[in-house]
Amino acid sequence: MKFVIINGPNLNMLGVREPDKYGNESYEDLLNKIQQHCKKVGVCPEFYHSNHEGDLVDRIQKAYYDKADAIVINPGAYTHTSIALLDAVKSVGIPTAEVHISNVKERESFRQVSYIREACCFTVMGHGTLGYLEAIDYLVDKVGETK
Repeated sequence: MKFVIINGPNLNMLGVREPDKYGNESYEDLLNKIQQHCKKVGVCPEFYHSNHEGDLVDRIQKAYYDKADAIVINPGAYTHTSIALLDAVKSVGIPTAEVHISNVKERESFRQVSYIREACCFTVMGHGTLGYLEAIDYLVDKVGETK
């Protein structure tokens, strides 16, 4: 199985940015954790990060042409602002899981809306970086049902 792991703005600053909310793991630590987990569950992950909305849309669309089996996305702040990401995920029809390291339900009022959630089959928040692994496991089961 081929999964695309997409991270949006500021996620490359993990370990530096607000460790009280996002923990002390670096972005590299996160990628290594995901890589090790994927190896155990038979997933070939491809990682992508951008701070730019259009680049994220392009990568979602590329997942379609690359015949990716699933997408795991942490859209960062674009969660709350980007209809373009919602439309991109809807357009490709690839099972997609939304991940948030912090519990956005307990955050600022402007973070309470997730535009992308409507196009996702699974959402995990507030479980730290382990949420990525939960999303991968969910998608492994979901994709396995259809194959």
